[in-house]
Amino acid sequence: MRAGSAARPRRPRRTPRGAAVSAGPLQQLLDLPGTTDVLVNGPGSVWVDRGEGLVRVDLDVGPEHQVRALAVRLAAGAGRRLDDASPCVDAVLPDGTRLHAVLPPVSSSGTLLSLRVPRRTPLSLAELEAAGSLPPGWAAVLRAAVHHRCSLLVSGGTGSGKTTLLAALLGLVDVRERLVLVEDSGELSPVHPHVVRLQARHGNVEGAGEVGQRELVRQALRMRPDRLVVGEVRGAEVADLLMALNSGHEGGCCTVHANSAAAVPARLTALAALAGMGPDVLAAQAAAGLQVVVHLRREGPLRRVVEVGVVELAPGPAGSTGAGGLVVRPALRAGRAPDHPGTREDGWPRLAELLRLAAVPVQASRRRA
Repeated sequence: MRAGSAARPRRPRRTPRGAAVSAGPLQQLLDLPGTTDVLVNGPGSVWVDRGEGLVRVDLDVGPEHQVRALAVRLAAGAGRRLDDASPCVDAVLPDGTRLHAVLPPVSSSGTLLSLRVPRRTPLSLAELEAAGSLPPGWAAVLRAAVHHRCSLLVSGGTGSGKTTLLAALLGLVDVRERLVLVEDSGELSPVHPHVVRLQARHGNVEGAGEVGQRELVRQALRMRPDRLVVGEVRGAEVADLLMALNSGHEGGCCTVHANSAAAVPARLTALAALAGMGPDVLAAQAAAGLQVVVHLRREGPLRRVVEVGVVELAPGPAGSTGAGGLVVRPALRAGRAPDHPGTREDGWPRLAELLRLAAVPVQASRRRA
């Protein structure tokens, strides 16, 4: 080194793309068959979900400084920074595990870690039906929706199985079609020979270099997609997606967080407001571009489809000539028991018309008057 020259700080060694990043003492939980989530609520509090809800486990992850070091190392393995200046991180590890971490003092109970394990082998629609995730006969409805290129929105709460169902539906798409997937973090893994993935990129420490889902949706439209898929609509990209679905890109799909199928319009309206789209414009665009909503709910260890609805504009007030707001009219509603075929609701005639279901046997009984 020359006299008077300043030593350059050593850069942290990057983990090669695709290389495994060990989660230390948590790795044994992540490797257990059936594990979906591993949570650390500070030192001495570790929880795991293996499909039947969260259970506390007796696992020593060390004192706070070791838990923090583990979180920092995992974040670095995903190419992200986690320190006092950037105390929260949301990233995907090289093996696909979803990482979220929070450092004190933002967290008052110590370092928090949330690890979500991706499904290693995607489930088919037939397997979901056999597992009780679909009422008897409903698989035919969903297959028809994919076959007839209906634009689908899969809704549900966190951990309700939205991504799993969407991947299964995409596996039904004709092998001659090109799927372009836009995701904030890569979670979808459809079994299909022609899948192109675009993944959002967070900005660096200075906030530069960010590429959001809205930009990716615009780029995807120039990539000759037969099916445009947004893994999860969570912001202003809903406006670009709806405009795409209204400009010849039929058969698009997405997921959205919502408490019920009836709550989807309110959720879309709130997201569209982030893009400066008013409720009336959102309602018109969604009613013209979306056709079917499939809603899931988690019931203990079971994640199942509980409703299929059609997207419509409600009638306007009495005496008016215009339409009202956006609604999701229920067409099929599941029964309480997984083996119950459910009931046909008011939206069934419209759904049957969309999907040309006259020749498809659907076991759901008519709704009682």
